[in-house]
Amino acid sequence: MSVPTQHDGMEDGGGSLFDEAPDTVPFERVPPNDVESEQCVLGGMLLSKDAIGDVNEAGVTNEAYYRPAHGTIHDAIMDMYGKGQPVDPITVASYLTKSGDIERIGGASYLHTLVQAVPTAANAAYYAEIVVERYKLRRLIEAGTRIVQMSYAAEGEVADVVGAAQAEMQSAVQLGAGGGQERVQWVDDMLEDYLVSMDAPPPSRLPLPYDDLRAMLPMEPGDLVVVAARPAIGKSVVLLDIARCVSIEHRITVMVSSMEMSRPQLMERLMAAEARVPLNRIKDRHYMNDDRRRIHDAALRIGGAPLVVDDGPAATTVQLRSRLRWLQAQGKLPAVLVVDYLQIMKASGKRGQNRTGEVDEISRGLKELAGEFGIIVIAAAQLNREVEKREDKKPMMADLRESGSIEADANAVILLHRPDAYDKEHERAGEMDLIIGKNRQGPTGTVTVAFQGHYARARNLGSGF
Repeated sequence: MSVPTQHDGMEDGGGSLFDEAPDTVPFERVPPNDVESEQCVLGGMLLSKDAIGDVNEAGVTNEAYYRPAHGTIHDAIMDMYGKGQPVDPITVASYLTKSGDIERIGGASYLHTLVQAVPTAANAAYYAEIVVERYKLRRLIEAGTRIVQMSYAAEGEVADVVGAAQAEMQSAVQLGAGGGQERVQWVDDMLEDYLVSMDAPPPSRLPLPYDDLRAMLPMEPGDLVVVAARPAIGKSVVLLDIARCVSIEHRITVMVSSMEMSRPQLMERLMAAEARVPLNRIKDRHYMNDDRRRIHDAALRIGGAPLVVDDGPAATTVQLRSRLRWLQAQGKLPAVLVVDYLQIMKASGKRGQNRTGEVDEISRGLKELAGEFGIIVIAAAQLNREVEKREDKKPMMADLRESGSIEADANAVILLHRPDAYDKEHERAGEMDLIIGKNRQGPTGTVTVAFQGHYARARNLGSGF
């Protein structure tokens, strides 16, 4: 049998089997393909169960085949294999006859041709890799075409187009990563890994500015942590305290995406907190006593800190992903992304989407960023007005504004409560409660810190940060 190659494309007059071809061929050129390898993959699968497993682990799906008919045969084999049915040319021909696809794939005789074409089923994994590589190249061509179209259309903000383009390319190159073998592990192997690690030092926890909070709330890469409160309670203070502690004191890279404050405003707060100079004096340039010395000393500590600030208005998760990839390309991927705040962010702008749907999308997007980049995302969120209807003004998890998805997506939720925000003469004036309302990795409970709003900071009760 004369097998068409990448160079002769579909020109062998084989009937309906060879009439179908992708319609995304730019410039009338035949997309990358290797039909011989596709035939050897399918032939191996028809001969051996082991070959079916090898092909699946190589990441071959029905979409990976250049010829749609080959994808149809692949699906039939995988369906039968999954049901524990015997797989050979005769049983697969029967399956395809019942499904009405037998003529479209070239008839039962073509299945026997596939078996005759393969030198040995043992090489199925090798041929599968070739099929996947050709598929990647075709997807890259398709992605490039879509990027050109998006660029000409210029719909939305340029940053969104860039982010979408990067996502297209990333999706193309990540194809064929395997059928899941790297995600599967027998419990015996898991147990062995655990026993080996028993006497190893415990994993380091993210340094946090408040000792009791660090003891109760371990934050790990991939986590989404939400800090929620009503306006003017202290969300930005807590987020900036965390950013200062991690980046300035411990020299761990942090990115702050601030949609509420500009870079100069954030710098003023950062300096007030670090120098312990009242924020109003810094804003008014009305320095007293040793303020200048304190600011100078703080500047020495802040200088060189791995802290990057993004103050773009109403960022989207696509834009955040783009900025993280840019930092990653420079070898400066942050360990922590701080977002202030979640409900100010913009969704993708899908038509007909209500605000709840938008917040759900943003929340899921932040969680996906944490997992994709292996970082910790700490996001502020605003609580609804139900808090203020209660006599004690204490927040609850149900107060998360506009979306229950925030609670579902978050690994931990910290609710902020400050009694003197509502009663200046309250007996607990100057204190702020960090109520851990959700904690997948530890206990829930309340941590109380000293709130120093004039310094734009909070600290441990007693001594400490």
